[in-house]
Amino acid sequence: MFIPKYSITNKILKAIGIVEAAREIIMNAPLVPAWEAKFRKEAIERTIHHGTHLEGNPLSPEEVRDVLDGQEVIARDRDVQEIINYRNVLKFIEGIYTQIGSSGSYSFTIETILEMHKLTTEKILPPETSGQFRIRQVVIKNTKTGQVSYTPPPAVEVPYLVEDLVNWINSDEGKQVHPIIKAGIIHYELARIHPFVDGNGRVARAVATLVLFLDGYDIRKFFSFEEYFDENPMQYYLTLQAVSNQLVLDTHERDLTPWLEYFTEGVAIELNRVKEKVQRISVDARIKDKLGQQLMLNERQMMIMEYIHRHKGLSNKDFRKIFPDFSDDTVLRELKFLRQKGLVKKSGGTKKAVYVLK
Repeated sequence: MFIPKYSITNKILKAIGIVEAAREIIMNAPLVPAWEAKFRKEAIERTIHHGTHLEGNPLSPEEVRDVLDGQEVIARDRDVQEIINYRNVLKFIEGIYTQIGSSGSYSFTIETILEMHKLTTEKILPPETSGQFRIRQVVIKNTKTGQVSYTPPPAVEVPYLVEDLVNWINSDEGKQVHPIIKAGIIHYELARIHPFVDGNGRVARAVATLVLFLDGYDIRKFFSFEEYFDENPMQYYLTLQAVSNQLVLDTHERDLTPWLEYFTEGVAIELNRVKEKVQRISVDARIKDKLGQQLMLNERQMMIMEYIHRHKGLSNKDFRKIFPDFSDDTVLRELKFLRQKGLVKKSGGTKKAVYVLK
């Protein structure tokens, strides 16, 4: 049976502490529904962009957003399809999460992983390899030098190795591991096994996300740890390979500690980002104190509040930056509403007016 080897270091403990503190704030932030929907939409867009960009997809965040909105983008069919596929993977995860809510349980299986790979590679790989374990040996090469950097296990071992991992996930021991550490272990092991001819990284990260959700760590679906990996992809791959290339007689003797330190740090950094954004944007508590109820802001009002939070103020000359398609009268009308609700105040004359948080 698969038994991961690792140590709980001070670095891991510190990261987990940051995760727990950020999670508490995010989960209990009194966001209005419109903001919550906006955060979730942005998290999906970031997950899809960085999750595919990490694997070489050249589409920009704006182009990814256009694809998700059904707009036409000038790009390779494969690049566009990767975006659509990863969105479908996230919908699959959401479906499982909904199923848990209605039935109260979900059994993680090999078929779960295969279905996620099928969705990831639809119309990219031939049907006979999409959603199927590889049946040939593959190697990981340095794209610049052509040098082999890692050789995954033989194809004949793949089904048994994945079965071992799934059994561990469902075991009592696996269920006792902290969700963040467990997600890191699963991500690493799937990357190490490299069970498919293509799409291994996306599947590994998607499965890690699903496992977090299964353990109650959906964190309001605001996070995307792919962004952390994509900021320095070389470090991401080198950390994975450094563990996989350890010289040991038994693969179970590989020490996952360096990878888990890297992984937990990434989750901590991402959740801290989300926490800070939630704290900046979450004016709901003050709104409730003033009005005795939550207030639904429209999209323009939310954009104004976000801009003022970020830049500490909004002047007339800034209107065009955030609202190039709306008249000044429209922006002033939204500002008047926010001022009437006691959220924003105006200082200075008409032409030199600056709007700040009240």
